[in-house]
Amino acid sequence: MLPQAKRLNDVKEYYFSTKLREVRSLIDQGKPIINLGIGSPDLAPPATVMDALKNADIHGYQSYQGLPELRKAMALFYKKYYKVDLTFENEVLPLMGSKEGILHISMAFLNEGDQVLIPDPGYPTYSSVTKLIQAVPITYALKEGNNWWPDFEEIEKSDLSKVKIMWVNYPHMPTGSNASQKLFEELIAFGKKHRILIVNDNPYSFVLNDHPKSILSVSGAKDIAIELNSLSKTFNMAGWRVGMVVGHKTYLDAILKVKSNMDSGMYYGIQKGAVEALGLSSDWFDDMNKVYKERREIIWKICEQLDCTYDKESSGLFVWAKIPSNTNSTELTDHILYDYDVFITPGIVFGSQGEGFIRFSLCVDRSKMMEVLGRLNKPQIS
Repeated sequence: MLPQAKRLNDVKEYYFSTKLREVRSLIDQGKPIINLGIGSPDLAPPATVMDALKNADIHGYQSYQGLPELRKAMALFYKKYYKVDLTFENEVLPLMGSKEGILHISMAFLNEGDQVLIPDPGYPTYSSVTKLIQAVPITYALKEGNNWWPDFEEIEKSDLSKVKIMWVNYPHMPTGSNASQKLFEELIAFGKKHRILIVNDNPYSFVLNDHPKSILSVSGAKDIAIELNSLSKTFNMAGWRVGMVVGHKTYLDAILKVKSNMDSGMYYGIQKGAVEALGLSSDWFDDMNKVYKERREIIWKICEQLDCTYDKESSGLFVWAKIPSNTNSTELTDHILYDYDVFITPGIVFGSQGEGFIRFSLCVDRSKMMEVLGRLNKPQIS
């Protein structure tokens, strides 16, 4: 057999890809698994968005930069909710999901051997894509005692001369920590000081969060920062694959060089649906978050049954819970999976700093969550 490329030697299959195969196998064996591990919205997109998709009648290739009206809608969305001015012609680039953007950004700015600052805990794709590009991931610890924010003094103890990109993600996944304006200002100052491109991955702004923020709201941010965003969680359109990268024209031009060689444009109907979604009133977020608040209350009760603690001020689509000190995250989640038929994500998946925590998704109907409560019935954890 033809051997795989060397770039795959340090890259593992995505955790959820392998674990969900195991979960499906258990279901096939007749196990009544309830999945509280995956952040795939189960709620429907807005009805007007569905109508726009159904009424689409253009099926040819589309522009690599997306419809002008989509870019306009994205720019207006940023102005309305983040108070950020973007020129739609060249400061907005639609993507087929923001995950695509992680690869495109990395390909556009990293050479072999360049270094990348990656949060721990954080989204595993930042590290795996860095390795695929044959750059070097350098993790920086996020700690509970520091609100899951970077410790700049600690980071600056290392040689940063080879670092080209710093990934940040606020509201943070998996912890739900929110950034302050001061933190964003510090990130921009750090990026300028060390000539490091700051990339904020920002898909959770509107989930259980009354104060959405963009790093581009900081004065001078466009000089050294770009931002990824997505309609997946905001409008329950995860499978549609609609995201965006926004920032200075120079950065987006480089990303477009990669993107235009990787796809042939986003389906017209999806773009029209995205335009419709971006123009909705804030009532949409209020109604969506009412559902998530009810579900989160139940997850908090599940946490208490498991003797876990949690932060009621966190945002996003998950509850990040601290487990009892006499166990570890994998042991606990495997125990719950095999003995109670409930899948929860162990914190170690997100990095070494995630050990001692587990993550619950809010993307499950409350009746299923109540069933989990009944199944657990205060398990004894040893």
